[in-house]
Amino acid sequence: MNSSKASKKDKTEAAPRTAEIVREYGPFAGAASVAGVTHDGERVWAATGAQLVAFDPASGETTRTLDCACDAGTAFDGTYFYQIAEARIDKIDPASGKVLASIPTPGHGGDSGLTWAEGSLWIGQYRDRKILQIDPVSGAVLRTIESNRFVTGVTWVDGELWHATWEGDESELRRVDPDSGAVLERLEMPRGANVSGLESDGADLFYCGGGGSGKVRAVRRPKAARA
Repeated sequence: MNSSKASKKDKTEAAPRTAEIVREYGPFAGAASVAGVTHDGERVWAATGAQLVAFDPASGETTRTLDCACDAGTAFDGTYFYQIAEARIDKIDPASGKVLASIPTPGHGGDSGLTWAEGSLWIGQYRDRKILQIDPVSGAVLRTIESNRFVTGVTWVDGELWHATWEGDESELRRVDPDSGAVLERLEMPRGANVSGLESDGADLFYCGGGGSGKVRAVRRPKAARA
């Protein structure tokens, strides 16, 4: 894909709607907070600092833990995990927990959310208010999308790019145009229900890491976005 940059100028911004929280999970044993979140097609995985914790979204029961450094975004490419750990992204074998490869993060430790789509990693830059598409092997930046809010979690679903914001006690889920960066849809979380990480289940739910609450919240994906 050719390098491109979406400017934050001349954007229209959709009016916010209230996010529909359908379920909360956690806190999880031994975990004070949740950072990144991903979904492997069956289970939800939450990055809790020193462990990835997998739980069944139907029962809420923890089904597995994986010891690894995991203080920010988490992604799954269908085979491997990609996990931000300080200023690097580790490629992890889910079966053994072994780190197979590492690349430096583009934000040198200022990185937030992480997801996999179109053969690339997409990574949030929190204070820089950007989303970057990067090569998973080299770490080269392929695309930059600018935002007007602090960016936390990032996810793709059905060709739609969504990201979370967190400023003070306010968080939103935002659907944005990946070319222009225009804000197409906004879901406003209740005050204090902050979003540290974001992942879609590929259908009608988003899973949102809850930061210091130690929780993961399931949020209904709007029907309009699925039309």
